[in-house]
Amino acid sequence: MTAYVLVEAEVLDKERADRYRELAEPSIFRYGGRYLIQGTVPQAAEGTWPSARVTTVVEFPNMDRLKEWYASAEYAQAKAAREGAIEVRLLFAEGKAA
Repeated sequence: MTAYVLVEAEVLDKERADRYRELAEPSIFRYGGRYLIQGTVPQAAEGTWPSARVTTVVEFPNMDRLKEWYASAEYAQAKAAREGAIEVRLLFAEGKAA
């Protein structure tokens, strides 16, 4: 079953956030992931959304592959680069691809 990483993030340091992206993106691709939404400020249909928060959604073939990516040495480098540069919340969810 397809698995997704749902991300809500606030960029605190743009230069360092760019470095995170440089490291994270190839690690995602290596584990079969692909971006469905990348760093977009969503439009609130109901309620409010903090204007500084962006959303990213990454699709992986399955939860096992997603977890391999998240635990990988490649992504560990990206997470280290992210420290203090991006405030982030990550959720993992399984679902069917449309």
